[in-house]
Amino acid sequence: MSNETAEVTHAVVVNDEEQYSVWWADRDLPAGWRKAGFEGTRADCLAHIEQVWSDLRPRSLRERMATSA
Repeated sequence: MSNETAEVTHAVVVNDEEQYSVWWADRDLPAGWRKAGFEGTRADCLAHIEQVWSDLRPRSLRERMATSA
C-alpha cells in the first residue's frame, strides 16, 4: 500500500441489508448506502468491519430464517 493510499480517510458504510463496505469519506455515497459511524484508514475500517459484522447473511435472509424456525 502506498503512503498516499494509507493517508486517505475512508468511512465504513452499511446498506439496508446490513452488509458493510468501505468508501472514501470525502465522496458522495452510492444509492442505498449510509455511513456507519466509523472513519479511518482503509485498514482501520476493514478491521472495524471484521469486529462488527459477525453474521454475513443479508438481513432479509436472517429474518426469513428466524421466522421459519
